[in-house]
Amino acid sequence: MERFGFVGLPNSGKSSLYNALAGGGALAAPYAFATTDPNVGVAKVPDDRLDRLAAMSASRKVVPASVQFVDIGGLVEGANQGEGLGNRFLAHIREVDAVVYLLRAFEDTDVPGPSDPLECLRVVETELALADLETVESQLERRRKAARGDRSLGPEIEALDAAHLLLAEGTPVYRGGLTADSIALLRPWFLLTAKPVMAVVNVGEDQLDRVDDVIAPVQAELAGRGEVLGMCVQLEAEAAQLDGEDRAEMLDALGLGEGALPRFAHGAYHLLGLRTFFTTGEKESRAWTFRAGSRAPQCAGRIHTDFEKGFIRAEVIHWDDLLAIGSWAKAKESGKLRVEGKDYEVLDGDVLEIRFNV
Repeated sequence: MERFGFVGLPNSGKSSLYNALAGGGALAAPYAFATTDPNVGVAKVPDDRLDRLAAMSASRKVVPASVQFVDIGGLVEGANQGEGLGNRFLAHIREVDAVVYLLRAFEDTDVPGPSDPLECLRVVETELALADLETVESQLERRRKAARGDRSLGPEIEALDAAHLLLAEGTPVYRGGLTADSIALLRPWFLLTAKPVMAVVNVGEDQLDRVDDVIAPVQAELAGRGEVLGMCVQLEAEAAQLDGEDRAEMLDALGLGEGALPRFAHGAYHLLGLRTFFTTGEKESRAWTFRAGSRAPQCAGRIHTDFEKGFIRAEVIHWDDLLAIGSWAKAKESGKLRVEGKDYEVLDGDVLEIRFNV
């Protein structure tokens, strides 16, 4: 399950975003530090392909892919020096797969805080960079001492040095042009600014007709280094509290499209290079996420580690081809199932049946 950590200034709408995606449960209040303990929630990723496969197979159980959200307290300028809640709560999101910046663009005189998303971005990234700088500085001397007896640590130290130079200037690691190999060497320290970034620009209801203009400065600033979404988080949170038809009616009336969760999931999948394969049958139809470029044994391992260890082959058909044929049995009888081995690169939308032996 992929995990996303929300970071933003107080009153930026983080708890409302959590409620919009996870369906409620977080206190959203118009004052600073309403969230003092982390909110952790799970949301099921909607996927029409899975629903159609389940209907075809008359599955007794349907299991969508899921994502986890962690909402922490607001981050303020000077947090590294103890301002606000300090930055100690950042530990709650150090192990997430990606960081979501919630940047406020709406104006409301009753809600304190800046409404310039670029200013919000500046403060958040500066504080995260300073927190990471503290981590890197605490590790560098230790690794240098260890390297005296272990020369293999050289590349690791070079990566830490490169990160240190960036962070000392206030530059987040993900923006610093480090190679993928260097980023990988930094993983043991869970640097927040080395993670993929999605920026959600929280617009007001009066800005819905010019969302593209509002988010354009953030897109220009990140220059393709992160996903950027514009969203009226408060309205999305209200819609998330409604049942299916009422929710769809509200989303359509307000021009919000398919809603917060599908949009967020699409952006998140693109950001992390995620794809989906399916398994289907009378007992269960399920969606499984995997990283683009994964081969059949790796995808089998998403189901169970034994499937990867004892992988023999996979029977494969694309979801729409299977639906057109009408059932797995008919696809097998007609010879439409492909038999693929260990080198097969699984595609988004593949339906798999794994053969293995342990």
